[in-house]
Amino acid sequence: MPLFSLSGQRPTTLGLKKNQLTPCPNTPNCVCSQDPDPGHQIDPLTFEGSPKEAFAKLKSILADTGNAEIIKGTRNYIYAEFTSSLMGFVDDVEFYLDGRAKVIQVRSASRLGKSDLGANRSRINAIRKKLKKA
Repeated sequence: MPLFSLSGQRPTTLGLKKNQLTPCPNTPNCVCSQDPDPGHQIDPLTFEGSPKEAFAKLKSILADTGNAEIIKGTRNYIYAEFTSSLMGFVDDVEFYLDGRAKVIQVRSASRLGKSDLGANRSRINAIRKKLKKA
C-alpha cells in the first residue's frame, strides 16, 4: 500500500482501435511499440511457441508482479495498472497480442506528470526479459 495516492483518473482513450494501441502524448513519460515517434518507440515483445501460450505466460508474469493489477483482459488484449509503492503513481500499461506478426505490441504511460525517469521503458524491458526466460 503506497504512503500517498497520486493515482489520477483512469484514461478513457485506451484500448484497441483497428488493432492499434493509442499513440503516446507529447510528454516523455510514455513508450509504445506502435507509435511512429522515435522518442516514444519501443520494440514489441517477441516470443517462441504459440501466441496463446505466450499470452498466458505474460498474464502469469503480470500476476506475479506485486504492483500490477489487470483491469481488462481478453484473448488478445490486456490493460493493467502498475502502482508505485512510495507515492502511489499509476501507470497504464497495455498489451496487444498480434498473432499474425507473432509479437505482443505494448504501451506503457504515466498517468500524471511529464517525466517518468525512464520507468515505463524499464518496465517493458523487464517484462521482455521475463517473457524470454519463461
